[in-house]
Amino acid sequence: MSSTQQLLLGEGAGGAAPVYIEDVFSTYLWTGNGTSQTITNNIDLSTKGGLVWIKRRDGVVNHYLATTNDGTSNYLNSNTTSGYETSVTTRITSFNTDGFSLGSAGSVNNSGSTFVGWTLREQPKFFDVVTYTGNGTSGRTVAHNLGSVPGCIIVKRTSGDPIDWLVYHRGTDTTSPQNYDLKLNTTAARVLQSGSWNDTAPTSTVFTLGDSGTGNTNGETYVAYLFAHNAGGFGLTGTDNVISCGSFTPDVYGNVTVNLGYEAQWILYKGISGAGGTDSWVILDTMRGWDMTTSDKRLFPNSSGAENTSSAGYPTATGFQVENLSASPYIYIAIRRGPMKVPTSGTSVFAPVAYAGDNLDNRLVNTGILTDMTMARARSRTSIGGFYTADRLRGDSFLRTSGSDIETTDSDTFMTPTSGVGNSFSAMNGFGVGNDVTYRVNTESDQFAYAFKRAPSFFDEVCYTGVNAGGQTLTVSHNLGVTPELVIIKTRSSVYDWLVYSATTGTSNTLFLNLSNAVTAYTFLSSPTSSTFTANGVANSDTNTYVAYLFATCPGVSKVGSYTGTGALQTVNCGFTTGARFVLIKRTDSTGDWYVWDSARGISSSTDPYLLLNSTAAEVTGTNYVDTTSVGFQVTAAASTTVNISAATYIFLAIA
Repeated sequence: MSSTQQLLLGEGAGGAAPVYIEDVFSTYLWTGNGTSQTITNNIDLSTKGGLVWIKRRDGVVNHYLATTNDGTSNYLNSNTTSGYETSVTTRITSFNTDGFSLGSAGSVNNSGSTFVGWTLREQPKFFDVVTYTGNGTSGRTVAHNLGSVPGCIIVKRTSGDPIDWLVYHRGTDTTSPQNYDLKLNTTAARVLQSGSWNDTAPTSTVFTLGDSGTGNTNGETYVAYLFAHNAGGFGLTGTDNVISCGSFTPDVYGNVTVNLGYEAQWILYKGISGAGGTDSWVILDTMRGWDMTTSDKRLFPNSSGAENTSSAGYPTATGFQVENLSASPYIYIAIRRGPMKVPTSGTSVFAPVAYAGDNLDNRLVNTGILTDMTMARARSRTSIGGFYTADRLRGDSFLRTSGSDIETTDSDTFMTPTSGVGNSFSAMNGFGVGNDVTYRVNTESDQFAYAFKRAPSFFDEVCYTGVNAGGQTLTVSHNLGVTPELVIIKTRSSVYDWLVYSATTGTSNTLFLNLSNAVTAYTFLSSPTSSTFTANGVANSDTNTYVAYLFATCPGVSKVGSYTGTGALQTVNCGFTTGARFVLIKRTDSTGDWYVWDSARGISSSTDPYLLLNSTAAEVTGTNYVDTTSVGFQVTAAASTTVNISAATYIFLAIA
């Protein structure tokens, strides 16, 4: 069988099933209920093995780490020197094939408290867990199944007297990192210590210990967590990296941008040359709130303290940026954002949601999917700004699709579903809204929203800063994985229209999302590829900040295309099997609004109300312009003056 045939059949290199980051890693958030609950993160711990690391976010409580090797009765605290804690049996009650279950223990399930759980599954070239008994002899080797040279090894003695955690990291020294160690439970700088790793570099099959009590006391038991570094092993071809263990030195302003070749969703970092609060171990992740705002949420493995809010940087399309650091060199572990797998159903990545406002802050709008971007509005109101768009990367900031306004940050509008913790997108199945009466995304009886999840070949988002101070262009990286066919760009920091590129109208023509104008001869985007596009002109003004939303045709999920009006009923074949649940249409050869229809508000032969992205106008009912059909959608004869004018040209985005 050829490699191409293997990929078409969903097989990876060598005929093995491909593995993706979403198969082996999860950041999961929950609110405690005080009794029991099951965390379904689709990580197979029961048969594959792995680590669950839990921290209460809103209180001073220890970190709790448990592995399938240790069972559900043994826990370690990354912030203490203690060995196994075995006195509480109601924390994790089972490791499951799709996550884990919790008991009533307040440390992991206190009623009303907020928690995060990081799950790392054992998988070659990603993560491994090893247990062993020390022998006190320098040169002792311990076998592992990481399948690559470890980038980081974290060891804890689990028996005997309390003792520090022991950390090896390849970034502690440029030539001989095996000569140094760090302690996970302290802020201490690196230490030159031959007794820890015997001054011997780890290999793809073993790591070596000295006679230090932290790693090799005779007769005492230990557990080791091993993290890979740029070892490949993932994706369709089995060559994609999903975890990196590296180092960086901030600039004079305390900032640094790290290029990983992929977008990070989780990082652990520490300054290695000094002690003190600035050199704590820090964990950031995009679920709790690590975004373009200054309200990033930090947790500290060496501290039992509650979550801390500060300006700590943000993920980029090719890595991450960290801010406000000391002058110390730093080491880090970074994990790739998912999903990596191309979706096969529209319902897994898109949801139209009708909901009734309750006039309360911290309202969770349940979309049924992990939501990365939303467009929300009241259907019948005309005195507000139409659709408001917010997303995980920008945090609690929002833009108005019907206007050219700059980005607005208002914590009373888009807000965390759990008071005081995270941002609008700190939920596993929706987004949070507040009760602001100006923007009204939770005050009316007929609220409505579209929810999008980022996924390869379907939808991606990029934030960037312009550099054009004299005719320069800017190459912007993205992770759509295919060449985008529809790109929508808005400057966040200046008043300017929304820019729209369509593959149908080409790079030399522009549409404007907030206007009804026909296509205009202007180039703001050029050279789109499966990994980059070039920003020009007003899409690249010097120091302006931008957000770009990218869409593509994903078989059976979405279709970006065009058609010519006939004035009579016509079917637009999108390659679907169960019809379109969302349709966006815009005329290109003359003026025409940006119409949207969806299954939540009704899209059928009897009723298909529409809204306009470029207008604050209320929903229009009593029309029959668009119907759904199994292969896509139909534009009707009744639409002969709107979206089916004879000989007029149109672009569309449809989602199954």
